[in-house]
Order: sequence, then structure tokens, then C-alpha cells
Amino acid sequence: MEQSKVLAALSALSHESRLELIRLLMDKGDEGLAAGAIGEALGIGASRLSFHLSALEQAGLIRSRRASRNVIYVVDREGIGRTLGFLLADCCKGDAKVMACCREASGQPEDNGP
Repeated sequence: MEQSKVLAALSALSHESRLELIRLLMDKGDEGLAAGAIGEALGIGASRLSFHLSALEQAGLIRSRRASRNVIYVVDREGIGRTLGFLLADCCKGDAKVMACCREASGQPEDNGP
């Protein structure tokens, strides 16, 4: 993944409303959620919500599709995975302590190796 794309993704995630938006959409899976429902759930007005959705979509962290008169948004799991993968593999060089913290945060058991 290109560094510029990772930086765009990290920049998009560095806002409280956008991070909450990702959390909300992760729970909705591939079904996603209509823009209006997202705004209601997060208490964000249409104009501001549109700005946040656009930033996340341009960063490759969410995708949208039309369903009748609604626009449905879903998390782009591959986009998030590529961003985190870049950080872990390229920036952190797979450091054992960093990886152990990631496993701990995700509730996975620690890998003690061979």
C-alpha cells in the first residue's frame, strides 16, 4: 500500500465522529446503514455527516451503494486491513511487542513462538 493512501486513511480516522462512524458501521456488517440512519444514530446533521462520509470514502475506509432513494454505507474491511497491515508490517516491522499488544487488544492469546 502506498504511504500517501495510509496517511489519508489515518487522517480520516483521526476525527472522533469518523471513528464513531466506523464503529457503528462495523457492527452493521455487509448490510450497512443508510446515511439518514447513521446521522440519527450519531446525532450528526446531514451536511456535517456528508463531509465525514466523503472523507472516509475517499480514504478507502468505507464504500457506498444506492438502494432506491437511499445511499447505504458499509465499512471497507480490506481498506482498514491494508492500512493496519501497512502500520504493522512496514512501520513497525512486525515488532514482537507491538504484535503482542495487538493480540492483547483483540483478545487473542499471545503467540510464544516455537
